[in-house]
Amino acid sequence: MQKLFSSSIYGISGHLVEVEVDVITGMGQFTVVWLGDAAIQESRERVRSAIKNSGYSFPGWARITVNLAPADLKKKWPLYDLPIALGILGREIEFQSNIVETSLFLGELALDGIVRPIGWALPATILARELGMKRIFLPVDNTLEASVIPDIKVIGIKNLCEAIDILTGDTPIPAGIKKVESPEKVAKTYSPDFSDIIGQEHAKRALLIAAAGWHNILMQWPPGSGKTMLAKAMAGILPDMELEEQIELSKIYSVAGLLSRDLPLIENRPFRVIHHTASEASIIGGGRDARPGEISLAHKWVLFLDEFLEFSKSILETLRQPLEDGEITINRVNQSCRYPARFSLVGAMNPCPCGYMWDPEKPCICSPMSIEKYRSRLSGPILDRIDIFIQVPRVKTGELGEKRSGLTSRELKEKVMRAKEMQHLRFAGKHIHSNAEMSNVDIEKLANISQDWLAIAISSTEKLKLSTRVYYRILRVGRTIADIDNSPTVEVRHILEALSYRWS
Repeated sequence: MQKLFSSSIYGISGHLVEVEVDVITGMGQFTVVWLGDAAIQESRERVRSAIKNSGYSFPGWARITVNLAPADLKKKWPLYDLPIALGILGREIEFQSNIVETSLFLGELALDGIVRPIGWALPATILARELGMKRIFLPVDNTLEASVIPDIKVIGIKNLCEAIDILTGDTPIPAGIKKVESPEKVAKTYSPDFSDIIGQEHAKRALLIAAAGWHNILMQWPPGSGKTMLAKAMAGILPDMELEEQIELSKIYSVAGLLSRDLPLIENRPFRVIHHTASEASIIGGGRDARPGEISLAHKWVLFLDEFLEFSKSILETLRQPLEDGEITINRVNQSCRYPARFSLVGAMNPCPCGYMWDPEKPCICSPMSIEKYRSRLSGPILDRIDIFIQVPRVKTGELGEKRSGLTSRELKEKVMRAKEMQHLRFAGKHIHSNAEMSNVDIEKLANISQDWLAIAISSTEKLKLSTRVYYRILRVGRTIADIDNSPTVEVRHILEALSYRWS
């Protein structure tokens, strides 16, 4: 019996799969057992043709049993073709055991023996390193993606014959793919720039706070006030990503099949814009393979929902778990997957169905009942999970010709980066990256808020009849405002400004 090691996936984490191949004299049966999907069951014909067309003899009068262990782990997609073929040939060909036992094998075989690219190469490579494997064999098209991970040798395989030559010693083990150094990173420009937006200084300030502390924000006012433009400009002030964040985000895109082979590491913060006609599965995640949805693809920064109340109530309510826990669990009949989904929610909405309820120039034509029905989609639990509410009044026509002023996106980003540096020092040694991630206990220990200012926050919360969850969100926003002001302590002005962003 020949045993090789491969990988399956649960969420965005790789899990070890032992590919055991037993070839004995029998009646020409070829069986794959233990939770392999249809694509894996079909691998029997691909492997048979690939072995023959590569110039090797396939054992005809033999009983071949392939066991994919462990039995309780779902295996999907045809990436076990390579280890299955090598396991079958290992009966007649003597492989170097020191190579086989310390390597991970992944690859889909074409009928002519070519090794085709696969999904989730990045999580599999991380798994191989964590298990102490010395090398990973995978398709040559996936080597750039896998080379992002240090301390493991990545060996790209073009075809089955090449893998066999390495395992038998006929070809020396390649030196491995070295990580391709990216050229000097050029600052990405975003449109529009904050300095191009006339007025709306209150909204710009709120978006600056949201970007600096990873807070959720909801903007509302009649159409044409610039809500969407402000949200898009926010992409230009998001902080740079650290390497750990880049790898975690790239794992999600790798599992979703969206990772570029030429740019295997995502360097820019995601800014996912979702239309209200999108399906629940595309936003939350799911489908036959329980793929990650938009809320996971927005992990580590912004999920923008324009026309917020046009989304169905079921979708909005589903956001409650990721907004609170930073992850989403997708349950299906045959599997359950958990994906990270720690994003900053940015929403833009009109106050009523026609959009003109508060407009001083155009009358609202909606009935009180239709307004109540429209706004009922915004439930109390969702409101409690949003940190900042702002109103974005329309700029008057006479102001459009005025000279644009205010800080540029680059200047605002520098403020964000300084605030993030303060948070980085505050949370050193902890699994916290931003003020929005602080637990209630962390706020009391780390936020540096005096008892006098806490008393003001408590009394204000009681007068406004706000929940305990909202109370702690006010403290988090206050801590972020203090960081922007480069203040080591949270003062009463920071608390009062945080209170001013609550829903009225």
